[in-house]
Amino acid sequence: MPTNAVRERVPAADLAAVIQSNAHALTGGAGDYTPLLGLIGNARFALLGEASHGTDEFYRERARITRQLIAEKEFQAVVVEADWPDAYRVNRYVRGFSDDSDADAALSGFKRFPAWMWRNTVVREFVEWLREYNDSRPHEAKIGFYGMDLYSLRASMQAVVAYLDKIDPEAARRARYRYGCFDHFGEDPQSYGYATGFGMSKTCEDEVVAQSIELMRRAGDIPSDRDEGDELFYAEQNARLVKNAEAYYRSMFRGRVSSWNLRDQHMAETLDALDAHLSRGAARARIAVWAHNSHLGDSRATEMNDRGELNVGRLVRERLGRNAVLVGFSTHRGAVTAASDWGGEAEVKRVRPGLSESVEALFHETGMARFLLCLRDNRELAKNLESPRLERAIGVIYLPETERLSHYFHTRLAQQFDAMIHIDETRALQPLESGSGWLEKEAPETFPSGV
Repeated sequence: MPTNAVRERVPAADLAAVIQSNAHALTGGAGDYTPLLGLIGNARFALLGEASHGTDEFYRERARITRQLIAEKEFQAVVVEADWPDAYRVNRYVRGFSDDSDADAALSGFKRFPAWMWRNTVVREFVEWLREYNDSRPHEAKIGFYGMDLYSLRASMQAVVAYLDKIDPEAARRARYRYGCFDHFGEDPQSYGYATGFGMSKTCEDEVVAQSIELMRRAGDIPSDRDEGDELFYAEQNARLVKNAEAYYRSMFRGRVSSWNLRDQHMAETLDALDAHLSRGAARARIAVWAHNSHLGDSRATEMNDRGELNVGRLVRERLGRNAVLVGFSTHRGAVTAASDWGGEAEVKRVRPGLSESVEALFHETGMARFLLCLRDNRELAKNLESPRLERAIGVIYLPETERLSHYFHTRLAQQFDAMIHIDETRALQPLESGSGWLEKEAPETFPSGV
């Protein structure tokens, strides 16, 4: 993909008019997402992205769509860009199997930076809705909530051992011995990655692979009782996570491409395993996935492909084809919750207006405040959007002073996503622990000009 220039078939104003004529305005009414649900149809996976990890409207509209997918399309699970053990605590709560008193307590496992990604007011509201929805459903039909990320190395090791302690003390002893390989690296898994990546210490690869294989053999004969089968699957996934996280941290110091690909391959592998687990009955599972646009848009349509990076969107599309629908989100301006560096405090930051050659600026030119754009099988849009345009991606860190370099990449939008949701002006996501630091750091309205 050429990345040094943006070529247009028509002037920007004409292209904005083409988009406007194809867009479906979002007014807040019950029929807002009728075209999107029609596009999803009988597809089994709905991948619902976000252009930042800290925008209220992205979370809110994604939850709104997911509620409709569950209530009207019989989706059975929500899988999010979060660690498996922390999300599984929420899973137990929404299915009525935990001692947590409310959603706030169920979400309290999310302590690792950036906690606001999941400990926020919108997710709390959705989790309470899901618990209430499940309360009226039979045991076997309750909707689940799961994580697919791989940063929980220590917590997942502890979960494997705790599970085996209950059912097979000798197997638990073997697991403790294998996982003891990590003990002299301390609590920070990056120290393990550094030492092994530069050949200063023996790796724990053989140990974590052996433990994963042992649990997979147990999983070959899943008990008929669903609770027991779910607990074994939970432990098996934790063992798989430890195996993949070990490889991920070992790759961190070899370059971004290697570690990025390992992470997204793990997330796709988790989706595959969950799909198989939930599809043990006659019907195939239907799953909603929440993650950043950079994970869920098809990487083959972006600069990522030039760098050798793949992602979940590509892997799911390759496996499921039209049985997966990829939905992106964008905004032109507003505010976002983000940090200035890794591990930093959550701040409210002013989001700059989209750059002139960006998707965001093009959507702003339509004059529509909020709209849905269905891209799949739309030849007019495909023709007019085939040239690369800039697209913004804000993660947990936002650096407006270096925005072009830090937060933009080129994409062919009609190949990247099946649908886009644009909200022209957005506000910052509110963390559950939104203390004075979050409020005091809100950028002034004159940002970034200072006028």
